[in-house]
Amino acid sequence: MIKRIDATPEALALIAVLKEKHGDLMFYQAGGCCEGTQPQCFEKGGFYQRMGDVCIGEIEGTEFWVDNDLFEYWKHAHFTLKVIDAFGAGGFSLESPLKKSFQIEYRLFTAEEAENLEPLRFIE
Repeated sequence: MIKRIDATPEALALIAVLKEKHGDLMFYQAGGCCEGTQPQCFEKGGFYQRMGDVCIGEIEGTEFWVDNDLFEYWKHAHFTLKVIDAFGAGGFSLESPLKKSFQIEYRLFTAEEAENLEPLRFIE
């Protein structure tokens, strides 16, 4: 099965730091104008997903949720979670006090990958 999301070593290291401090985490990538510019990291249960939102996979046991409308636009793309030195949009994400921001890099799946993708989960 082909994963829909992966993470860079730097992102994995930051997730480990945040888990140590906050416990179980979750990611949410919104489709809005401000918060949609970067994935947001919350304590698990710290953000309530909406009907139709999609879990595209997990990173280190941390679910990565995507707004349904954004997923419809990017459903043919692989996500790579990375981290940069910057203060992100809104400052709501748990990495903000560390002057870091999670960021997504996209690439389209190949035809072969698209035929063997990991299953999705939806909020119903």
